Formats: sequence, C-alpha cells, structure tokens
Amino acid sequence: MMRKNGNIEPSVGNPRKQNTTQILDAAEKVFAVHGLSGTRIDDIAKACALPKANVLYYFNTKETLYQATLERFLADWLGDANIHLSVNMNPREGLQSYIQAKMLFSRQRPEASRLFMHELLAGGEQIQSFLRETLKPHVEDLAVIFAAWHKKGFIKKIDPFHFMFMLWAMTQSYADMQVQFAAVLGQKRLTKRDFEIGTETIMQLVASICIDVEERS
Repeated sequence: MMRKNGNIEPSVGNPRKQNTTQILDAAEKVFAVHGLSGTRIDDIAKACALPKANVLYYFNTKETLYQATLERFLADWLGDANIHLSVNMNPREGLQSYIQAKMLFSRQRPEASRLFMHELLAGGEQIQSFLRETLKPHVEDLAVIFAAWHKKGFIKKIDPFHFMFMLWAMTQSYADMQVQFAAVLGQKRLTKRDFEIGTETIMQLVASICIDVEERS
C-alpha cells in the first residue's frame, strides 16, 4: 500500500514498491532526528538517494509522508501482539515471544520508535485517530485474552491495561534511551547481547504473573 495525493493506493509493480519502501525507510530516520517541523523533503530525498521530484510523486507533501511513515510503524508495531498473544496460547510462551519481538523491533528499528515517541511528546496530533480507533480496541481485545488466561488458572489476576503499559515502557526504552543505557554500561552503543540480557530480565519479571501447573493443582 502507498499514498499518492493523500490517498492510499495499492502497489503497482516492483519499482513502485521499492521506491516507496526506500523513501519510507529514509523518512523514518530523518523524521526521528528532526521531527516534522525540522525536516525538509530535500533532506529525505538526499537520505534515500532519489530525486526530490520522485519523493513528491509518491507523497505529495511532507505531511503526507510523515503520516505514512507513522502509519507503517504503527501497523508493524501492533502486529506482534496478533502473532504471539491469543487465548489458546501458553501465556508464558506467548509473552516471551511477544517480548522478544518487541526487543528485536527496538534493536533493528530504533528510529521508528523514537519517531513515535517524538510524536507523542508533541501531543500526538497526527495519531489521535489511531490511538482512539485502533490502539484502544486493540488493548481491549488483549484484556479479553488476559481474562481468559486468568479464568483458566494460567496467570494471576492483573490489570491488562497497565500491564501492557509496562511491557511497552520496558521494551521501547531500549530504543528510545539507548544512549543513556549504553553510557551506564560504559559502552558507545548497546550490543545484541545487551538486548538478549534485557529480554531475559524483562521475562523474569513478567513470568511472576504466570502460574505453573504445580501451583494450579
């Protein structure tokens, strides 16, 4: 999917798809550093090594490109829960897979997470409809899953909304606060092993809500 003249259109051919992906990848990095107001289309064109005219062909304004960049991130970010969390899954295994996916996202696409954080800190004007119409129902659906797990005796009673807030905060901080974390560890940047240790530590905390078979019997 892509945007042209403000409307989402289906991809037509590989060159079009490759170009829009190339532009969105560059936009994600540039917007994460400079924000919407501080970014120029020229900056994104330079970052993706395409003429400015090409960028404007697919995304006719900077605002349209910014919105498309956010939408792509949000779609990818929400998709993890749909894959790893369901009523029929083992909670411990599902939560571990979910946390691993979120930490991988923070390691591989830190700019996307920072862009989202910049937008939230700016008031979230560009994502209000997403927050109300997509994210809220999404977490309400997760609450149903947690309630089912609790009813089956798989997890302890916990507020699902605040539990998800904590999971997001723990996993996204490895993207948003990498500089701080690396400095504390005496490093220039976080390593793959740091993310693995972080995942293990978060899972140790999360596992406290899971009930083992011995505890249920």
